Amino acid sequence: MADTKKYDQILDALQQLLIDKKLQSISVSDIAARAGIGKGSIYYYFPSKDAILDALIRRNYEAPLQTAKNLADQTDIPPFTRMAMLFQACRSSATAFLKQGEEKNRAISQQESAYLHQKYLNYLISELKPNLGKIISQGIEAGEIHFDYPEALAEIVLIVLGVKLNNTFLPATPEDCEYTIRGLVSLLEQGTGVPEGSLNYLNLSE
Repeated sequence: MADTKKYDQILDALQQLLIDKKLQSISVSDIAARAGIGKGSIYYYFPSKDAILDALIRRNYEAPLQTAKNLADQTDIPPFTRMAMLFQACRSSATAFLKQGEEKNRAISQQESAYLHQKYLNYLISELKPNLGKIISQGIEAGEIHFDYPEALAEIVLIVLGVKLNNTFLPATPEDCEYTIRGLVSLLEQGTGVPEGSLNYLNLSE
């Protein structure tokens, strides 16, 4: 049976190394040294450095993913309220992870930043889409949302939010981000048949 303590030590080591070093310069040996274990032990848990990064991303999204699963079952809460709660939890987790280097005044190259964000975006969409789609479907069944493609809507929303809220692929001013999010909210209102202004409380751009 795998040692969960060592597993977490490996993830902690990579997360700490990302504060001071560029991702491409970090080796498996560096991770092993920082974790205080042998390099060979790393390969018992992970086949590559990329696999360690993927696991680190999964761990950082544990809280919002659990939130998503819990919210999908809380049908007593209006669907758009649950969507807002999910978005906020997800954004907080992603922002905390991606800004670690910035907080330590480490310059992150555009290439590295884009690579990390791509990893996040892929995981965000693949893991949260089913739960968000379920919430939207419940709103449709309850007559609160009028839309024929819940899974497609979930994917569209997650793509826009993933790109704009983390502001890495297409860097923009806070004003530009707010403008895009307001446009998304307007599209959601018009496309799902809810009254104009119903989704203003989402405050996704704050």
